[in-house]
Amino acid sequence: MFIQQVIVRHVAMMLKTPFKSGVDTISKKVFLVVEVHNDDGTIGYGEGLAFERPYYTEETVETMTHILETVLIPAVLHKTIDHPSYVHNLFQPVRRNYMAKAAIETAVWDLYAQLQKKPLAQLIGGTQSAVEVGVAIGLQPSEEQLVARIQRALDEGYRRIKVKITPQHDVELLETIRRHFPDISLMADANSAYTLDDIEQLKALDAFNLLMIEQPLAHDDVVDHAALQRHIQTPICLDESICSLDDMKRAVKLGSCQIVNIKLARVGGFTEAIRIHDYCEQHGIGVWCGGMLEAGIGRSHALALASLPNFIYAADIASADRYWERDIVTPIIASQDAHINVPTSAGRGFHIDEAYLEQVTIAKRCIM
Repeated sequence: MFIQQVIVRHVAMMLKTPFKSGVDTISKKVFLVVEVHNDDGTIGYGEGLAFERPYYTEETVETMTHILETVLIPAVLHKTIDHPSYVHNLFQPVRRNYMAKAAIETAVWDLYAQLQKKPLAQLIGGTQSAVEVGVAIGLQPSEEQLVARIQRALDEGYRRIKVKITPQHDVELLETIRRHFPDISLMADANSAYTLDDIEQLKALDAFNLLMIEQPLAHDDVVDHAALQRHIQTPICLDESICSLDDMKRAVKLGSCQIVNIKLARVGGFTEAIRIHDYCEQHGIGVWCGGMLEAGIGRSHALALASLPNFIYAADIASADRYWERDIVTPIIASQDAHINVPTSAGRGFHIDEAYLEQVTIAKRCIM
């Protein structure tokens, strides 16, 4: 591969319904689309998934743009790249900025898979022909709306439901869900809303037979999570705390979790995600693929990642039409019986809807 030019697009798409977590409500998703152009005209696509405000990690759309245009793109531009893992090595001197790194690293993987005429999933070592998916449901204004959202998801065939919780909305919320749906596969995402001072409150959640509780404590912690896991029966799943293989090694050594959520954007792309996956598999830690309200490019990359063998829990990929009236890839990424088939065509496996991508692009810069 010879990277001849890179195009960075700012894209804005309206969600069908606002998504509310413990820290933010998102009605419009503003994100980046990164195009990596090979000298033969082949284009690889990546998605920059940071939000507009630094509530999930320290990165935002604007910081991603700055780091991409001033540091990361110059590192790969006009270079011959034999394998996408070389991009990961090129970026090693740059501290953190994982989402910016992932935006271009995943695009290079897509480009490489197209040039190799192989499906991206196959190229990274995927073994699953279909990925089980679940849905994530944000905090709702009322009990009736929460129950209706869950029932709709179940009617659509989804079997695993994830709900957001906070210290102000946990026990009563989960009691409501279990009263209406006593046997569903249910997990709770805390988005770092608790501390060890809430340990008795967190122990009370054991009564609800949760599949896991995701990131209950601080976003960068593995020490307190280890203490908490010793006091609760519910498996802890780490999310924000795991940004690298080194983070994962520390968590395993301390016993901080039983499950890990791997997101390409959070760990800097496929190369590090595969390393974390393999390490977890060797140490008996099951993994699953979380969601970032991706549009079609990011969703197709997540689907490829989730085809790896140790992804044993349902992914937060779900059908794109749950979130978007229209997506930037075709055909629309859709589930059937709570599974999405892994593409068998070269690259990401879904075509870019170029007309719609242009329509939702609010700014574009070509770097040559």
